Amino acid sequence: MTILHANRFSSLVGEIYDAAVNPALRSGALEQVSHFVGGCAATILSRDSARLSIEIHQHFGTESRFRQLYRDRYVELDPLLDRHLTIAAEQTIGVTDVMPHADFLATSFYREWMEPQGAIDLATVALEKSDVRTTILQVLRHRSRGTVDEPMRERMRLLAPHLQRSRIMGRQIRARAHTVDDLADVLDGLSTAICLLDADGRVVHANAACRRLFADANLLAMVGDRIVARNTQADKIFRSLCEIDSDVGTRSAARRQIELATSVDGQHYLLHACPLKRDRSLSRDIAATALFVQKASTMPSLAADAIAAAFRLTPSELRVLMAIIEIGGVPDIAAKLGIAETTVKTHLGRLFEKTGAGRQADLVKIAAGFAVPFAQRTSFGDDAV
Repeated sequence: MTILHANRFSSLVGEIYDAAVNPALRSGALEQVSHFVGGCAATILSRDSARLSIEIHQHFGTESRFRQLYRDRYVELDPLLDRHLTIAAEQTIGVTDVMPHADFLATSFYREWMEPQGAIDLATVALEKSDVRTTILQVLRHRSRGTVDEPMRERMRLLAPHLQRSRIMGRQIRARAHTVDDLADVLDGLSTAICLLDADGRVVHANAACRRLFADANLLAMVGDRIVARNTQADKIFRSLCEIDSDVGTRSAARRQIELATSVDGQHYLLHACPLKRDRSLSRDIAATALFVQKASTMPSLAADAIAAAFRLTPSELRVLMAIIEIGGVPDIAAKLGIAETTVKTHLGRLFEKTGAGRQADLVKIAAGFAVPFAQRTSFGDDAV
C-alpha cells in the first residue's frame, strides 16, 4: 500500500468510527469504503443461519428496486452469500473462488441483477458471525474497473474488523441511549421530585414532579439552569445539602442527611441530596448530585387494590381504611363519608379482625407497607358505604 493509500485508509477508519457515534455519517462512510476498495456499490446485510430471511442494514450505489429484487428473488441465487457460513471471518471471497468467471456471466444472477447495474463482478467479506446470523459487506465491481483483483480483496479484509467494531460500538451507544430515555420515563412517573445537578449546581435533569415543583415556585424555583429557594430557611438547607465536598466522610454523611423545609405557603417538604460517584477526570457538566424533594404528608400514595386483595377487604372497608389514614378520628370519618359513626365502627372492627391490627395506628402502619412511589394515585370512586 502506498503512502497515499495508507493516508486514505487511516482517514477512512476514522470516518468508520465516527459513524458509530453519529448514524447520519454511516451512508457517507459506506460510500467511501466502496470507493476505497474499488467498488461501485456496497451493502451491509445479514442472513440468518436458517437461510429464511435477510436484513439490509446499510447500502450505497444500489437503487431501491434492485435492493427489493435482491430480497425477493436474487438472494437465493447469490453465489457468495452463504459461503460465509462455513469460512473464517474477515476472509474476502470473490466469484472466482467459487466458480469460473465465464460461468458466472451466464447465470441469471449476473444477467438479470448485476449486469443491469453496470457491474461485472462482486466480492464479499464477513463482518460478524454467530450461531444465528452472519453479517457481510458486499461490494459490486463496475465493468469499467474489470474483475475483482487482489488489492480489492486485501483492502476489504483490512477494513472488515473496523466495520465490525464500529457496528458493535453503535449498538452499545444506541442501547445506552435507550436506557437513558427509559430511565427518564420512569423518573417522570415518580411522585418524588428528583433533580440531577452537576458539580457547579446547574440542573442536568428534572423529572415531571420536580418540574411541577418549580412551576409552583412555593419552595424552589428555576432561574436559568439553577435552583433558587423561595425563603431564607429553604435556601440555607438547599445550599448545605448540595454543597459538593471532596472529603469522603462528608459525602457519606450527606448521603444520610434529610432536612425538613417549609414553603412560602406553609407546606412542609423533606429534602435529601445524594452525591453521585463519578470519575473526576470526566467533564463537570455530568450529574454530580441527586436532589430528592417529597412533600411531608400523612397520606402516602398506596396500592389500594393490593391492600384489598391481601386482606380480602370489601370496597366499603377499603374506603374506611383510607379515610382512617387520611383523617383519623371516627366522627370525622363518618362526616367525611356521610355515614353513621356506628357504621364506621362496624367496618373498623372488621378491619381489625381481617388485618390482625389492635388499633388505628397499627392499621396506618400496615397500609404504609403498601406505599408506592408513583405519582398517579388510585381513585376509590364514589360508591356508597
